[in-house]
Amino acid sequence: MPPPADIVKVAIEWPGAFPKLMEIDQKKPLSSIIKEVCDGWSLANHDQFALQHADSSNFYITEKAQNAQQLHERIQSSSMDAKLEALKDLANYSRDVTFAQEFINLDGISLLTQMVESGTERYQKLQKIMKPCFGDMLSFTLTAFVELMDHGIVSWDTFSVAFIKKIRYLGDCLVKKIASYVNKFASDISILQRSLAILESMVLNSHDLYQKVAQEITIGQLIPHLQGTDQEIQTYTIAVINALFLKAPDDKRQEMANILAQKQLRSIILTHVIRAQRAINNEMAHQLYVLQVLTFNLLEDRMMTKMDPQDQAQRDIIFELRRIAFDAESEPNNSSGSIEKRKSMYTRDYKKLGFINHVNPAMDFTQTPPGMLALDNMLYFAKHHQDAYIRIVLENSSREDKHECPFGRSSIELTKMLCEILKVGELPSETCNDFHPMFFTHDRSFEEFFCICIQLLNKTWKEMRATSEDFNKVMQVVKEQIMRALTTKPSSLDQFKSKLQNLSYTEILKIRQSERMNQEDFQSRPILELKEKIQPEILELIKQQRLNRLVEGTCFRKLNSRRRQDKFWYCRLSPNHKVLHYGDLEESPQGEVPHDSLQDKLPVADIKAVVTGKDCPHMKEKGALKQNKEVLELAFSILYDSSGQLNFIAPDKHEYCVWTDGLNALLGKDMLSDLTRNDLDTLLSMEIKLRLLDLENIQIPDAPPPIPKEPSNYDFVYDCN
Repeated sequence: MPPPADIVKVAIEWPGAFPKLMEIDQKKPLSSIIKEVCDGWSLANHDQFALQHADSSNFYITEKAQNAQQLHERIQSSSMDAKLEALKDLANYSRDVTFAQEFINLDGISLLTQMVESGTERYQKLQKIMKPCFGDMLSFTLTAFVELMDHGIVSWDTFSVAFIKKIRYLGDCLVKKIASYVNKFASDISILQRSLAILESMVLNSHDLYQKVAQEITIGQLIPHLQGTDQEIQTYTIAVINALFLKAPDDKRQEMANILAQKQLRSIILTHVIRAQRAINNEMAHQLYVLQVLTFNLLEDRMMTKMDPQDQAQRDIIFELRRIAFDAESEPNNSSGSIEKRKSMYTRDYKKLGFINHVNPAMDFTQTPPGMLALDNMLYFAKHHQDAYIRIVLENSSREDKHECPFGRSSIELTKMLCEILKVGELPSETCNDFHPMFFTHDRSFEEFFCICIQLLNKTWKEMRATSEDFNKVMQVVKEQIMRALTTKPSSLDQFKSKLQNLSYTEILKIRQSERMNQEDFQSRPILELKEKIQPEILELIKQQRLNRLVEGTCFRKLNSRRRQDKFWYCRLSPNHKVLHYGDLEESPQGEVPHDSLQDKLPVADIKAVVTGKDCPHMKEKGALKQNKEVLELAFSILYDSSGQLNFIAPDKHEYCVWTDGLNALLGKDMLSDLTRNDLDTLLSMEIKLRLLDLENIQIPDAPPPIPKEPSNYDFVYDCN
């Protein structure tokens, strides 16, 4: 009688022993099979062994390899239902890097690519008869594809233009249908999201594919996705636009910006995203921040361009500034007055305009930054806010020399300051979501921002009664005013202007005084001794807080080539501070994750070291050096055993400090983060003030009083005998 179909005979070798022909029941778990094999050679610790293909030293048989083989077969099933269930499982399992490697080894990516290409054509036909099951199938296929590609095992350069066209088609054919059938066909939304995600990854990860995608995808095709109501689709759409913007050659970015302006992208985002009646999630905020940074980076070329004093077109801009400011004054024509007289008049006017070089003001714009960008701002202000421009120039012309606010010098320094505040020329951060709605309310938002700030500078100069010697002090106050107004996230430029009205120089002095009072640094000797005495108590309190936070745990995101926060894992410390529990999550948790749901454990006693930044193993891997600086600043790793490692990317700087402090505390090391220093300063200050309440309004001497001389006798001492 032949053996059951699930029973197979396999030859198994062990070094130094004769091979054995064993019967294996494929229904049994792989761990049970390995145990039987180990028992045959009397090998202990069967959980430390694995089966290996004899013809490949790098291919081990694991449960995940079995799953990969089975799913590879199941997704090719002729049954629609069986295929759909297999694709659901594949989309879920593909998040695991080990499974992904095994599935890719089976040429799984090529199989999925063929399914996407053929599925797109079938989907086009089935759309008319509305087959939601096929939409689900295509959705799970794309999801699995995205998850597998996220691991960086396969290069994006392997894909063809034909595949890009298929992906583009999915977006085009769905946009109208989703508006009508969004409640009935949720799979269509998923297909569109994944299609956009694939396009974004292609652009970001391959120069060749960027060129192909840029030829196939137009801004006009993407704009309709922003006019819907689904924030996820809007987010993916802006991400694709950002990717195209980021990877565009320098000479093409301005051209792309012009196209975006023609398509009224800013206005559409303002109406359908920023001012829509719903909260903006973190990922959308990040994409808006990236778009804001990339838009301002278009100014970098002008910011780094020096003025050519011999260029007549550039010199004409300075002449135009003089003409607008002093047009009321009669200008002698060429026939009257000598050349020397005209030069003298020009020099006088350039001095009134506040240039440093009165004879040849073109020399003021040879410093980069801000270069020609400062002159551009001045001309914009003079033309679009002419009354305010003339008022500032003439007002300062009538003041005494030492009290005049030099418009030219101020404009140059202010432009440089605004570029620093907005980080013009820097790449966008991987983790930042600090976008400002007001910059989406005007097509020339940077120039309008400058116009508001130059008027603020003139106002602050008057309030400070400043002289030329106070120029740097005024600039520091103006920067503080701007930064404090920006932190309130005004929704429009007018609201930003109103915020500045409430931040006068007098108000800034009050705020500074209040902050000094709250952070008063006592320097007298008795206070320093008191600080030294209570500091260990405060440090112990901070240590306990850090460990308590580790016990609560934190959700971390996984590092991948796309900034999609849909991969998470959770880590927390056991209440007895002896074990770290961690494991993967399907989605971001709403609260704490129980210990028993986290499958993996790491004893604290096994931890050898905690490393940060560039010293982390996952920051040394291929491609990691290209990560943004802020990602490096949030990275830390736990090293254990001989080569074991647990790699982290903190969600923000606060969590980074909490975890590195807590881990160092567990290892008996000092807590050295900025957060600890700030907490220590704050708690020390509060504790000292509490202990000194009884001494309020009493002057504490810098030195203790002198010790009196010893008395001539001690007869006053009570004798107990």
